[in-house]
Amino acid sequence: MRVVVDLSQCQGYAQCAFLAPDAFRMHGEEALMYDPGPDDTLREQVLRAAAACPVQAILVDQLEVREAPVEASPS
Repeated sequence: MRVVVDLSQCQGYAQCAFLAPDAFRMHGEEALMYDPGPDDTLREQVLRAAAACPVQAILVDQLEVREAPVEASPS
């Protein structure tokens, strides 16, 4: 998963920091710090945080894990 925050759009409401503190945190009263590649175990928290952003400044790109194709067994 990859996270991008449009910091020019972010207004510092800190809903993301409240909902996903391991991925987002406030530095001072207005500066947002975030992990652009949070661990997959934080997926639900990060998605909730992105949905809760009042200005929709958080973009979450859910990178697909591609599995190797399964080979047919010879008959």
